Amino acid sequence: MRQSLREKIIAVCDKKIAQKGPDVGLSFYAFFANRNDDPDTLMEAATWWIKTHELDHFEKATKIREMVSSGK
Repeated sequence: MRQSLREKIIAVCDKKIAQKGPDVGLSFYAFFANRNDDPDTLMEAATWWIKTHELDHFEKATKIREMVSSGK
């Protein structure tokens, strides 16, 4: 996963956790606008989330932040 996407995911997770607490869940769509303006990055995130790690549609932001921070 490219570094810019890792940084974006961590920033979004941090923001959601700060707003709603450590139990907040999110999907990979949380990292993108409601329109498909960056399909390559969206597919990169979806591939990491669905194919590589076989995650559920919604996962805890703390779990995703830890996975991305650790380089998984």
